[in-house]
Amino acid sequence: MTINELQDNIIEEFSMFDDWMDKYALLIDLGNSLEPLDEKYKKPQNIIEGCQSRVWLNAELNNGVVTFQGESDAVLVKGIVSLLIQVLSGHTPDEILNTELYFIDKIGLKEHLSPTRSNGLVAMVKQMKMFALAYKSVNS
Repeated sequence: MTINELQDNIIEEFSMFDDWMDKYALLIDLGNSLEPLDEKYKKPQNIIEGCQSRVWLNAELNNGVVTFQGESDAVLVKGIVSLLIQVLSGHTPDEILNTELYFIDKIGLKEHLSPTRSNGLVAMVKQMKMFALAYKSVNS
């Protein structure tokens, strides 16, 4: 699936709920279903700066595609990490770098997060794009 198809699926899934409490519950469910991050990746260089809670993000390049893994010590943030991984993992560095993550605004995520959580979301996206940029330059 393309990144935009994945984003559209998320928009559709979130549009089933009118109440933000239900959307938060969905985010928490997504976070709870996220594969736990191996302890070896929970090191200081994998912590996302700018997040209110602790967020670890790891990326690997295999067969030309970037695979992301992540985790957070806050269940809601873990759900956000899960969404970002769902959309960006398994794509080429170019696909990741050239995509606009429109699902974040379409589902109303940014406007329903506290300012510090919103800053953390921006920091996570930025870090994922930085990993993609680093892998693109290695492959060039």
